[in-house]
Amino acid sequence: MKTNQLNLTFSSIPENVSITRLLIASVGAQLDLPLNDIEELKVAVSEAVSNAIIHGYKNNPSHIVYLDLNITGDSLKIVVKDEGCGITDIDQAMQPAFSTDPERMGLGFVFMQSFMDELQVDSTLEVGTTVTMIKHLKQTPIVSH
Repeated sequence: MKTNQLNLTFSSIPENVSITRLLIASVGAQLDLPLNDIEELKVAVSEAVSNAIIHGYKNNPSHIVYLDLNITGDSLKIVVKDEGCGITDIDQAMQPAFSTDPERMGLGFVFMQSFMDELQVDSTLEVGTTVTMIKHLKQTPIVSH
């Protein structure tokens, strides 16, 4: 089974959200995913990265965000990690419309849950947050003639 792993570290600045969107779109295209799936991946990844920058690091540009992609024959695993303030109550943070920032809609985790097949959020106060998302890849049936 063919595997591929990509690891990216980048400054916690908003401009890097669009770079992660381009990266995941390129990966999705290489995997021959339907356009709708690629769009969903872009939203899920950009929400996770935005959360790290806005909530984890409180928009402090001097920190680093970690993005790891692991592609196997049947799944795409995406891990977004920060070493920020952590999440006080993960269950509450995952509720629709909850946000610690009044300027935000609080739908990031809702989008991640609905667009990915699996979502796991691990967080420790003052240590950071790791968001793990898995998208199952549909196998193309082999047609014999």
